[in-house]
Amino acid sequence: QLQLVESGGGLVQPGGSLRLSCAASGSTLDSRAIGWFRQVPGKEREGVSCISSTDGSTYYADSVKGRFHISRDNAKNTVYLQMNSLKPEDTAVYYCGAAFSAFSWTGSQAMCFIIAQHYWGQGTQVTVSS
Repeated sequence: QLQLVESGGGLVQPGGSLRLSCAASGSTLDSRAIGWFRQVPGKEREGVSCISSTDGSTYYADSVKGRFHISRDNAKNTVYLQMNSLKPEDTAVYYCGAAFSAFSWTGSQAMCFIIAQHYWGQGTQVTVSS
């Protein structure tokens, strides 16, 4: 069974950068849709970024476009979220999620986020404050 562990969160000043890691075990992340999500108290969990297993496309929420970048290292079975130009409103617990199986159709942003919510990590706290 696929297991996910997030790391890399912490306290950073506005305008700073962090790189989150999502390490997988039990199965490979290759050819499987992977997403990053975040949640703050009182709000619904929202999709931040997603890697499509259908065409290799990457997707980003409008609020993070141009600032965040998702990538994958198959050799390390790890997916990353590089976060730049961080804002206080980026403060949240960040989770990585994965699809149930490889090669699921994820040819749109909405579908990629939906599919990548079968497995979850424990989350890592990101706090952006001066």
